[in-house]
Amino acid sequence: MNFADEKLELRELQRLEGHADRVWGLAWKPATGGDGVPAVLASCSGDKTVRVWEQSPLTGSFQCKAVLEETHNRTVRSCAWSPSGKLLATASFDATTAIWEDVGGDFACISTLEGHENEVKSVSWNASGSLLATCGRDKSVWIWEVLPHNEFDCVSVLQGHTQDVKMVQWHPTVDILFSCSYDNTIKIWAEDGDNDDWHCVQTLNESNSDDLTIKIWGSDIMRMQSGDGNAPWNHLSTLSGYHDRTIFSVHWSRDGIIASGAADDAIRLFVESEDHLVDGPSYKLLLKKEKAHDMDVNAVQWSSMEENRRLASASDDGTVKIWEFAASSGHKKPPS
Repeated sequence: MNFADEKLELRELQRLEGHADRVWGLAWKPATGGDGVPAVLASCSGDKTVRVWEQSPLTGSFQCKAVLEETHNRTVRSCAWSPSGKLLATASFDATTAIWEDVGGDFACISTLEGHENEVKSVSWNASGSLLATCGRDKSVWIWEVLPHNEFDCVSVLQGHTQDVKMVQWHPTVDILFSCSYDNTIKIWAEDGDNDDWHCVQTLNESNSDDLTIKIWGSDIMRMQSGDGNAPWNHLSTLSGYHDRTIFSVHWSRDGIIASGAADDAIRLFVESEDHLVDGPSYKLLLKKEKAHDMDVNAVQWSSMEENRRLASASDDGTVKIWEFAASSGHKKPPS
């Protein structure tokens, strides 16, 4: 799609209801939503449950196929599918992370990871599915190794943040881990090749955590993939003035569209500008969706399938919404 030639819209396809409290997190199941495989989405909530939604191949609408309950006894703050889609990890304020196995649509809790002192706030799998990271209010980041027979072994506890760690996220192709904290820093962690220990290789601290901006960083990933050490991350661009309340979630689509969701109940979409600046890339606003939800937008998540531009959003209003980003039907810019 040539963004310059089309009139674009973020069209609401469906509103998913069922959670009895705010919805905190979302995760599309990998390798679903294309090639005839129905799309599957997980959502987690303050109601202590996780819901798994599946798209009907006949009607195209999403229906709740499973409710994962009675394992967590407090808010479920984060959920993440393993790259294979066979396992779902859920992080809870009850200080545990549960691992669920999907066997033909039936989910069973096969392992419970314990160790954090209190609330676990985020969970993330690495690209190969061999490692899992968790973080929490105890200011620590834990790295777990996935072993045979549904065993998980903590291989490192990373201390370095001075406040709650809000989120962990693995890089999509390289085994480096990012953690962000209420101490206003993002830390980047990598394994020491000599002794297999994990350590902080860089701290990004050029921002206030609630300055209503989105910052873009870049690095030499080819150098990392070649094994030639860790390349530094450099600040490339700042997007400011687009949300007027706290930005809770940003997510990059496979084709380079950044979605953001915030406490102003809005969703914004951005794309890299074609104006090539000497000092790095710049980004422009592609679309504004005011009142995307009735309350705060806590999470936005693009589908991983390239053949669709489907976005899911989760909100304090207790709902999940499915959106399609596409050209407005029948609208094209006239030739200039």
